[in-house]
Amino acid sequence: METQEYEKILKEATPQLQKLATLAKKSTTIDNSFYKEKDVKRGLRDNDGTGVLVGLTEISEIVAFNKDKDGKKGSPCDGILRYRGYNIKDLVKGFMDENRKGFEETAYLLLFGELPSKKELEDFNHLLAKFRQLPPSFVRDFIMKAPPQDMMNGLSRGVLTLYSYDPDPDGIDIKNVLRQCIELIAQFPLLAVYSYLAKRHYHNGESLHIHHPDPNAGTADNFLRLLRPDSKYTDLESKILDLMLVLHAEHGGGNNSSFTTHVVSSSGSDTYSVTAAALGSLKGPRHGGANIKVVEMFDDLKANIKKPNASSIKDYLSKILAKKAFDKTGLVYGMGHAVYSISDPRAIIMKDYVKKLAIEKNREEDFAIYEMIEKLAPEVINEKKNMFKGVAANVDFYSGFVNSMLDIPKELYAPIFAISRMAGWSAHRIEEIANNGKIIRPNYECVTEPKNYVGMLQRK
Repeated sequence: METQEYEKILKEATPQLQKLATLAKKSTTIDNSFYKEKDVKRGLRDNDGTGVLVGLTEISEIVAFNKDKDGKKGSPCDGILRYRGYNIKDLVKGFMDENRKGFEETAYLLLFGELPSKKELEDFNHLLAKFRQLPPSFVRDFIMKAPPQDMMNGLSRGVLTLYSYDPDPDGIDIKNVLRQCIELIAQFPLLAVYSYLAKRHYHNGESLHIHHPDPNAGTADNFLRLLRPDSKYTDLESKILDLMLVLHAEHGGGNNSSFTTHVVSSSGSDTYSVTAAALGSLKGPRHGGANIKVVEMFDDLKANIKKPNASSIKDYLSKILAKKAFDKTGLVYGMGHAVYSISDPRAIIMKDYVKKLAIEKNREEDFAIYEMIEKLAPEVINEKKNMFKGVAANVDFYSGFVNSMLDIPKELYAPIFAISRMAGWSAHRIEEIANNGKIIRPNYECVTEPKNYVGMLQRK
Protein backbone atom coordinates (compact mmCIF):
# COMPACT_ATOMS: atom_id res chain seq x y z
CA MET A 1 0.00 0.00 0.00
CA GLU A 2 1.36 3.42 -0.95
CA THR A 3 1.78 6.05 1.75
CA GLN A 4 -0.68 8.41 0.09
CA GLU A 5 -3.31 5.67 -0.14
CA TYR A 6 -2.84 4.73 3.52
CA GLU A 7 -3.16 8.36 4.63
CA LYS A 8 -6.47 8.63 2.74
CA ILE A 9 -7.81 5.46 4.38
CA LEU A 10 -6.69 6.66 7.81
CA LYS A 11 -8.38 10.04 7.33
CA GLU A 12 -11.66 8.41 6.34
CA ALA A 13 -11.49 5.96 9.27
CA THR A 14 -10.59 8.53 11.96
CA PRO A 15 -14.17 9.46 13.06
CA GLN A 16 -15.14 5.80 13.40
CA LEU A 17 -11.92 4.96 15.23
CA GLN A 18 -12.50 7.82 17.68
CA LYS A 19 -16.00 6.57 18.43
CA LEU A 20 -14.74 3.01 18.91
CA ALA A 21 -11.88 4.22 21.15
CA THR A 22 -14.38 5.94 23.44
CA LEU A 23 -16.42 2.74 23.58
CA ALA A 24 -13.32 0.62 24.29
CA LYS A 25 -12.23 2.89 27.14
CA LYS A 26 -15.70 2.93 28.67
CA SER A 27 -16.03 -0.85 28.47
CA THR A 28 -12.70 -1.51 30.22
CA THR A 29 -12.55 1.17 32.93
CA ILE A 30 -12.89 -0.48 36.34
CA ASP A 31 -14.18 1.37 39.39
CA ASN A 32 -11.22 2.16 41.66
CA SER A 33 -13.16 1.07 44.72
CA PHE A 34 -13.01 -2.54 43.49
CA TYR A 35 -9.22 -2.57 43.82
CA LYS A 36 -9.44 -1.66 47.50
CA GLU A 37 -12.36 -3.99 48.14
CA LYS A 38 -10.54 -6.95 46.57
CA ASP A 39 -7.17 -5.99 48.13
CA VAL A 40 -5.53 -5.99 44.70
CA LYS A 41 -1.76 -5.45 44.72
CA ARG A 42 -1.71 -2.96 41.84
CA GLY A 43 1.62 -3.04 40.08
CA LEU A 44 2.39 -6.10 42.22
CA ARG A 45 3.12 -3.74 45.10
CA ASP A 46 1.66 -3.30 48.59
CA ASN A 47 0.33 0.10 49.66
CA ASP A 48 3.66 0.95 51.36
CA GLY A 49 5.53 0.33 48.09
CA THR A 50 6.92 -3.07 49.01
CA GLY A 51 6.98 -5.45 46.06
CA VAL A 52 4.91 -8.63 46.28
CA LEU A 53 7.25 -11.63 46.55
CA VAL A 54 6.75 -13.69 43.38
CA GLY A 55 10.12 -15.39 43.03
CA LEU A 56 13.68 -15.87 44.26
CA THR A 57 16.92 -14.76 42.63
CA GLU A 58 20.66 -14.92 43.25
CA ILE A 59 21.51 -12.29 40.66
CA SER A 60 21.07 -8.99 42.45
CA GLU A 61 19.59 -7.38 45.54
CA ILE A 62 18.22 -3.95 46.38
CA VAL A 63 18.20 -2.82 50.01
CA ALA A 64 16.25 0.32 50.90
CA PHE A 65 14.94 -0.47 54.39
CA ASN A 66 16.35 -1.95 57.57
CA LYS A 67 14.74 -5.10 58.95
CA ASP A 68 13.27 -5.30 62.42
CA LYS A 69 14.02 -8.11 64.89
CA ASP A 70 11.37 -10.30 63.21
CA GLY A 71 12.95 -9.85 59.81
CA LYS A 72 10.17 -7.57 58.57
CA LYS A 73 10.47 -4.20 56.83
CA GLY A 74 11.69 -1.51 59.25
CA SER A 75 13.02 2.02 58.93
CA PRO A 76 14.40 3.37 55.62
CA CYS A 77 18.15 3.32 55.06
CA ASP A 78 20.63 4.52 52.44
CA GLY A 79 20.14 2.45 49.32
CA ILE A 80 22.36 -0.55 48.65
CA LEU A 81 22.64 -2.42 45.34
CA ARG A 82 24.44 -5.77 45.17
CA TYR A 83 25.36 -7.81 42.10
CA ARG A 84 25.70 -11.49 43.05
CA GLY A 85 26.30 -10.40 46.63
CA TYR A 86 28.92 -7.75 45.84
CA ASN A 87 28.15 -4.14 46.76
CA ILE A 88 28.06 -2.05 43.59
CA LYS A 89 30.18 0.62 45.34
CA ASP A 90 32.95 -1.94 45.93
CA LEU A 91 32.78 -3.20 42.34
CA VAL A 92 33.09 0.31 40.90
CA LYS A 93 35.88 1.27 43.29
CA GLY A 94 37.72 -1.91 42.35
CA PHE A 95 37.98 -1.35 38.62
CA MET A 96 38.25 2.44 38.87
CA ASP A 97 41.17 2.20 41.33
CA GLU A 98 42.89 -0.21 38.94
CA ASN A 99 42.24 2.20 36.04
CA ARG A 100 40.33 -0.23 33.84
CA LYS A 101 36.85 -0.69 32.40
CA GLY A 102 34.26 -2.69 34.33
CA PHE A 103 31.30 -3.61 32.12
CA GLU A 104 32.64 -6.87 30.73
CA GLU A 105 33.72 -7.96 34.21
CA THR A 106 30.24 -7.08 35.49
CA ALA A 107 28.57 -9.08 32.71
CA TYR A 108 30.75 -12.08 33.61
CA LEU A 109 29.80 -11.71 37.29
CA LEU A 110 26.08 -11.54 36.54
CA LEU A 111 26.20 -14.55 34.22
CA PHE A 112 28.45 -16.84 36.25
CA GLY A 113 28.09 -15.68 39.87
CA GLU A 114 31.73 -14.95 40.66
CA LEU A 115 34.28 -12.28 39.78
CA PRO A 116 36.57 -13.53 36.99
CA SER A 117 40.29 -14.07 37.32
CA LYS A 118 42.50 -12.09 34.94
CA LYS A 119 42.70 -15.09 32.58
CA GLU A 120 38.95 -15.74 32.75
CA LEU A 121 38.20 -12.10 31.94
CA GLU A 122 40.66 -12.11 29.03
CA ASP A 123 39.04 -15.25 27.60
CA PHE A 124 35.56 -13.75 28.05
CA ASN A 125 36.63 -10.53 26.30
CA HIS A 126 38.05 -12.55 23.41
CA LEU A 127 34.74 -14.41 23.12
CA LEU A 128 32.80 -11.14 23.06
CA ALA A 129 35.20 -9.78 20.42
CA LYS A 130 34.54 -12.81 18.19
CA PHE A 131 30.79 -12.26 18.44
CA ARG A 132 31.01 -8.46 18.03
CA GLN A 133 29.86 -8.61 14.41
CA LEU A 134 26.63 -9.01 12.51
CA PRO A 135 25.81 -11.63 9.84
CA PRO A 136 27.15 -10.97 6.30
CA SER A 137 25.27 -8.15 4.51
CA PHE A 138 22.99 -7.69 7.57
CA VAL A 139 23.65 -3.94 7.73
CA ARG A 140 23.05 -3.44 3.99
CA ASP A 141 20.13 -5.83 3.50
CA PHE A 142 18.27 -5.26 6.77
CA ILE A 143 19.32 -2.24 8.83
CA MET A 144 19.64 0.11 5.86
CA LYS A 145 16.18 -0.73 4.52
CA ALA A 146 13.33 1.39 5.95
CA PRO A 147 14.85 1.96 9.42
CA PRO A 148 12.25 2.89 12.06
CA GLN A 149 12.10 6.32 13.69
CA ASP A 150 12.42 4.82 17.18
CA MET A 151 15.68 3.07 17.98
CA MET A 152 14.20 0.73 20.58
CA ASN A 153 11.93 -0.61 17.86
CA GLY A 154 15.02 -0.81 15.66
CA LEU A 155 16.72 -2.93 18.31
CA SER A 156 13.70 -5.21 18.67
CA ARG A 157 13.42 -5.53 14.91
CA GLY A 158 17.11 -6.41 14.66
CA VAL A 159 16.95 -8.95 17.48
CA LEU A 160 13.95 -10.73 15.99
CA THR A 161 15.64 -10.83 12.57
CA LEU A 162 18.79 -12.39 14.07
CA TYR A 163 16.56 -15.35 15.01
CA SER A 164 16.55 -16.28 11.30
CA TYR A 165 20.36 -16.44 11.21
CA ASP A 166 20.71 -18.67 14.29
CA PRO A 167 21.51 -22.37 13.63
CA ASP A 168 19.49 -23.37 16.73
CA PRO A 169 17.12 -20.46 17.47
CA ASP A 170 14.59 -22.36 19.60
CA GLY A 171 16.90 -24.50 21.70
CA ILE A 172 16.56 -23.69 25.39
CA ASP A 173 19.32 -25.83 26.87
CA ILE A 174 21.66 -23.68 28.98
CA LYS A 175 24.66 -23.98 26.62
CA ASN A 176 22.67 -22.77 23.63
CA VAL A 177 20.91 -19.97 25.53
CA LEU A 178 24.23 -18.80 27.00
CA ARG A 179 25.76 -18.69 23.51
CA GLN A 180 22.82 -16.64 22.24
CA CYS A 181 22.97 -14.24 25.19
CA ILE A 182 26.71 -13.62 24.85
CA GLU A 183 26.24 -12.98 21.14
CA LEU A 184 23.50 -10.43 21.84
CA ILE A 185 25.57 -8.69 24.56
CA ALA A 186 28.29 -8.27 21.92
CA GLN A 187 25.95 -7.30 19.07
CA PHE A 188 23.66 -4.80 20.84
CA PRO A 189 25.99 -1.77 20.39
CA LEU A 190 26.22 -2.49 16.66
CA LEU A 191 22.46 -2.92 16.27
CA ALA A 192 21.76 0.31 18.17
CA VAL A 193 24.34 2.57 16.54
CA TYR A 194 23.92 1.27 13.00
CA SER A 195 20.13 1.58 13.28
CA TYR A 196 20.50 5.19 14.45
CA LEU A 197 22.93 6.08 11.66
CA ALA A 198 20.64 4.49 9.06
CA LYS A 199 17.62 6.30 10.47
CA ARG A 200 19.48 9.63 10.43
CA HIS A 201 20.51 9.06 6.80
CA TYR A 202 17.18 7.65 5.62
CA HIS A 203 14.81 10.04 7.40
CA ASN A 204 16.96 13.17 7.90
CA GLY A 205 19.10 13.07 4.78
CA GLU A 206 22.36 13.26 6.74
CA SER A 207 25.68 11.76 5.73
CA LEU A 208 26.23 8.11 6.50
CA HIS A 209 29.29 6.52 8.03
CA ILE A 210 29.66 2.88 9.05
CA HIS A 211 32.71 1.99 11.15
CA HIS A 212 33.77 -1.53 12.02
CA PRO A 213 34.23 -2.38 15.72
CA ASP A 214 37.71 -2.61 17.20
CA PRO A 215 38.31 -6.21 18.34
CA ASN A 216 40.77 -4.99 20.99
CA ALA A 217 38.32 -2.51 22.56
CA GLY A 218 35.42 -3.06 24.95
CA THR A 219 31.72 -2.21 24.79
CA ALA A 220 31.91 1.47 25.83
CA ASP A 221 34.88 2.25 23.56
CA ASN A 222 33.27 0.55 20.58
CA PHE A 223 29.97 2.36 21.10
CA LEU A 224 31.72 5.75 20.88
CA ARG A 225 33.94 4.54 18.03
CA LEU A 226 30.95 3.43 15.96
CA LEU A 227 28.85 6.50 16.70
CA ARG A 228 31.29 9.31 16.03
CA PRO A 229 32.27 10.20 12.45
CA ASP A 230 35.96 10.43 13.39
CA SER A 231 35.78 7.54 15.92
CA LYS A 232 37.60 9.72 18.46
CA TYR A 233 36.86 9.96 22.19
CA THR A 234 38.71 10.79 25.38
CA ASP A 235 39.68 8.32 28.07
CA LEU A 236 37.36 10.03 30.56
CA GLU A 237 34.44 9.81 28.12
CA SER A 238 34.83 6.06 27.66
CA LYS A 239 35.36 5.49 31.40
CA ILE A 240 32.16 7.30 32.34
CA LEU A 241 30.13 5.57 29.63
CA ASP A 242 31.52 2.25 30.88
CA LEU A 243 30.51 3.25 34.42
CA MET A 244 26.97 3.97 33.24
CA LEU A 245 26.81 0.53 31.63
CA VAL A 246 27.90 -1.08 34.90
CA LEU A 247 25.34 0.85 36.98
CA HIS A 248 22.48 -0.02 34.60
CA ALA A 249 23.42 -3.67 34.00
CA GLU A 250 21.02 -5.08 36.59
CA HIS A 251 18.60 -3.92 39.25
CA GLY A 252 16.92 -6.72 41.13
CA GLY A 253 14.61 -9.30 39.62
CA GLY A 254 11.55 -7.18 40.23
CA ASN A 255 12.21 -4.38 37.74
CA ASN A 256 9.73 -4.42 34.88
CA SER A 257 11.98 -5.64 32.06
CA SER A 258 13.76 -8.31 34.12
CA PHE A 259 10.38 -9.55 35.35
CA THR A 260 9.24 -9.59 31.71
CA THR A 261 12.29 -11.74 30.94
CA HIS A 262 11.23 -14.22 33.64
CA VAL A 263 7.60 -14.23 32.49
CA VAL A 264 8.32 -14.90 28.81
CA SER A 265 11.15 -17.34 29.57
CA SER A 266 8.78 -19.32 31.81
CA SER A 267 6.62 -20.06 28.77
CA GLY A 268 9.53 -21.83 27.04
CA SER A 269 9.93 -19.16 24.38
CA ASP A 270 13.17 -18.50 22.47
CA THR A 271 15.91 -16.05 23.49
CA TYR A 272 15.14 -13.59 20.70
CA SER A 273 11.45 -13.33 21.56
CA VAL A 274 12.28 -12.96 25.26
CA THR A 275 14.79 -10.18 24.51
CA ALA A 276 12.32 -8.36 22.24
CA ALA A 277 9.72 -8.49 25.02
CA ALA A 278 12.22 -7.06 27.51
CA LEU A 279 13.07 -4.29 25.03
CA GLY A 280 9.40 -3.45 24.71
CA SER A 281 9.19 -3.10 28.48
CA LEU A 282 12.32 -0.97 28.73
CA LYS A 283 11.10 1.36 25.98
CA GLY A 284 8.30 2.64 28.21
CA PRO A 285 8.88 6.12 29.70
CA ARG A 286 8.09 4.75 33.18
CA HIS A 287 11.08 2.42 32.90
CA GLY A 288 13.89 3.22 30.46
CA GLY A 289 12.84 6.55 29.03
CA ALA A 290 12.99 8.73 32.13
CA ASN A 291 16.48 10.17 31.57
CA ILE A 292 15.33 11.82 28.34
CA LYS A 293 12.60 13.54 30.34
CA VAL A 294 15.17 14.80 32.85
CA VAL A 295 17.22 16.45 30.10
CA GLU A 296 14.11 17.96 28.50
CA MET A 297 12.93 19.24 31.90
CA PHE A 298 16.36 20.80 32.48
CA ASP A 299 16.29 22.49 29.07
CA ASP A 300 12.79 23.81 29.78
CA LEU A 301 13.95 25.19 33.14
CA LYS A 302 16.85 27.04 31.51
CA ALA A 303 14.55 28.40 28.80
CA ASN A 304 12.13 29.80 31.37
CA ILE A 305 14.51 30.99 34.10
CA LYS A 306 17.08 33.62 33.11
CA LYS A 307 19.08 33.41 36.35
CA PRO A 308 18.59 30.06 38.07
CA ASN A 309 18.91 30.31 41.84
CA ALA A 310 17.36 28.56 44.83
CA SER A 311 14.24 30.73 44.82
CA SER A 312 13.52 30.58 41.07
CA ILE A 313 14.20 26.84 40.90
CA LYS A 314 11.84 26.12 43.82
CA ASP A 315 9.18 28.19 42.09
CA TYR A 316 9.67 26.28 38.84
CA LEU A 317 9.49 22.90 40.61
CA SER A 318 6.31 24.00 42.39
CA LYS A 319 4.76 24.82 39.02
CA ILE A 320 5.73 21.39 37.72
CA LEU A 321 4.03 19.70 40.67
CA ALA A 322 0.96 21.87 40.08
CA LYS A 323 0.93 20.70 36.43
CA LYS A 324 1.55 24.25 35.22
CA ALA A 325 5.06 23.79 33.82
CA PHE A 326 7.04 21.53 31.48
CA ASP A 327 4.88 18.60 30.27
CA LYS A 328 1.99 19.27 32.72
CA THR A 329 2.17 15.76 34.21
CA GLY A 330 3.05 16.95 37.72
CA LEU A 331 6.22 14.82 37.74
CA VAL A 332 9.70 16.00 38.64
CA TYR A 333 11.69 13.57 36.53
CA GLY A 334 14.76 11.93 38.01
CA MET A 335 13.47 12.32 41.57
CA GLY A 336 12.15 9.42 43.63
CA HIS A 337 12.19 5.68 43.04
CA ALA A 338 9.76 2.80 43.48
CA VAL A 339 12.12 1.08 45.92
CA TYR A 340 14.77 3.48 47.21
CA SER A 341 13.76 5.98 49.87
CA ILE A 342 16.75 7.87 51.29
CA SER A 343 19.19 7.45 48.39
CA ASP A 344 19.84 5.62 45.12
CA PRO A 345 23.42 4.28 45.33
CA ARG A 346 23.81 4.46 41.55
CA ALA A 347 23.11 8.21 41.55
CA ILE A 348 25.60 8.77 44.38
CA ILE A 349 28.33 6.84 42.55
CA MET A 350 27.67 8.58 39.26
CA LYS A 351 27.61 12.11 40.66
CA ASP A 352 31.34 12.25 41.46
CA TYR A 353 32.31 11.22 37.95
CA VAL A 354 29.68 13.45 36.34
CA LYS A 355 31.38 16.44 37.95
CA LYS A 356 34.72 15.45 36.39
CA LEU A 357 33.13 15.17 32.95
CA ALA A 358 31.34 18.52 33.41
CA ILE A 359 34.71 20.17 34.05
CA GLU A 360 36.21 18.57 30.92
CA LYS A 361 33.19 19.66 28.85
CA ASN A 362 32.93 23.19 30.32
CA ARG A 363 29.46 22.41 31.68
CA GLU A 364 30.16 23.28 35.31
CA GLU A 365 27.33 25.84 35.45
CA ASP A 366 24.86 23.19 34.28
CA PHE A 367 26.19 20.77 36.87
CA ALA A 368 25.63 23.39 39.57
CA ILE A 369 21.98 23.74 38.49
CA TYR A 370 21.55 19.96 38.60
CA GLU A 371 22.92 20.00 42.14
CA MET A 372 20.43 22.70 43.15
CA ILE A 373 17.53 20.73 41.67
CA GLU A 374 18.73 17.58 43.46
CA LYS A 375 18.79 19.45 46.78
CA LEU A 376 15.57 21.46 46.38
CA ALA A 377 13.24 18.98 44.66
CA PRO A 378 12.77 16.71 47.73
CA GLU A 379 11.89 19.75 49.84
CA VAL A 380 9.29 20.98 47.36
CA ILE A 381 7.84 17.51 46.78
CA ASN A 382 7.48 16.87 50.51
CA GLU A 383 5.81 20.27 50.95
CA LYS A 384 3.31 19.69 48.15
CA LYS A 385 2.63 15.97 48.42
CA ASN A 386 1.86 13.54 51.20
CA MET A 387 4.70 11.06 50.70
CA PHE A 388 4.82 7.70 52.51
CA LYS A 389 8.59 7.49 51.95
CA GLY A 390 11.54 9.75 51.20
CA VAL A 391 12.43 11.24 47.83
CA ALA A 392 15.94 11.40 46.43
CA ALA A 393 17.64 11.66 43.04
CA ASN A 394 17.64 8.39 41.11
CA VAL A 395 20.12 7.17 38.51
CA ASP A 396 18.15 8.78 35.65
CA PHE A 397 18.72 12.23 37.13
CA TYR A 398 22.39 12.27 36.14
CA SER A 399 22.54 9.67 33.34
CA GLY A 400 20.73 11.90 30.87
CA PHE A 401 23.14 14.74 31.69
CA VAL A 402 26.06 12.37 31.03
CA ASN A 403 24.58 11.37 27.68
CA SER A 404 24.16 15.00 26.67
CA MET A 405 27.79 15.79 27.62
CA LEU A 406 28.94 12.79 25.56
CA ASP A 407 27.00 14.23 22.58
CA ILE A 408 24.91 11.08 22.40
CA PRO A 409 21.64 11.76 20.55
CA LYS A 410 18.45 11.35 22.56
CA GLU A 411 17.34 8.55 20.24
CA LEU A 412 20.11 6.40 21.75
CA TYR A 413 19.49 7.10 25.45
CA ALA A 414 17.17 4.12 25.94
CA PRO A 415 19.24 1.81 23.67
CA ILE A 416 22.32 2.50 25.84
CA PHE A 417 20.25 1.34 28.80
CA ALA A 418 19.34 -1.79 26.81
CA ILE A 419 22.98 -2.45 25.82
CA SER A 420 23.80 -2.47 29.52
CA ARG A 421 20.74 -4.36 30.76
CA MET A 422 21.20 -7.16 28.23
CA ALA A 423 23.72 -8.59 30.72
CA GLY A 424 21.13 -8.67 33.51
CA TRP A 425 18.37 -10.00 31.27
CA SER A 426 20.66 -12.83 30.16
CA ALA A 427 21.36 -13.82 33.75
CA HIS A 428 17.65 -13.78 34.61
CA ARG A 429 16.73 -15.82 31.55
CA ILE A 430 19.27 -18.51 32.42
CA GLU A 431 18.12 -18.45 36.06
CA GLU A 432 14.49 -19.01 35.03
CA ILE A 433 15.40 -21.92 32.75
CA ALA A 434 17.81 -23.50 35.25
CA ASN A 435 15.23 -23.61 38.03
CA ASN A 436 12.54 -25.28 35.91
CA GLY A 437 9.80 -23.04 37.27
CA LYS A 438 6.16 -23.17 36.32
CA ILE A 439 4.80 -20.83 33.70
CA ILE A 440 4.16 -17.49 35.41
CA ARG A 441 0.43 -16.85 35.51
CA PRO A 442 -0.89 -14.41 38.14
CA ASN A 443 -4.58 -14.25 38.99
CA TYR A 444 -6.94 -11.57 37.65
CA GLU A 445 -10.42 -11.63 39.17
CA CYS A 446 -13.23 -10.74 36.78
CA VAL A 447 -15.62 -8.10 38.17
CA THR A 448 -18.11 -8.19 35.28
CA GLU A 449 -21.63 -9.37 36.20
CA PRO A 450 -22.96 -12.36 34.21
CA LYS A 451 -25.06 -11.35 31.20
CA ASN A 452 -27.76 -13.12 29.21
CA TYR A 453 -27.07 -13.60 25.52
CA VAL A 454 -29.17 -11.43 23.20
CA GLY A 455 -29.78 -12.43 19.58
CA MET A 456 -28.79 -10.07 16.76
CA LEU A 457 -32.36 -8.97 15.94
CA GLN A 458 -33.08 -8.12 19.58
CA ARG A 459 -30.01 -5.91 20.10
CA LYS A 460 -30.42 -2.14 20.07
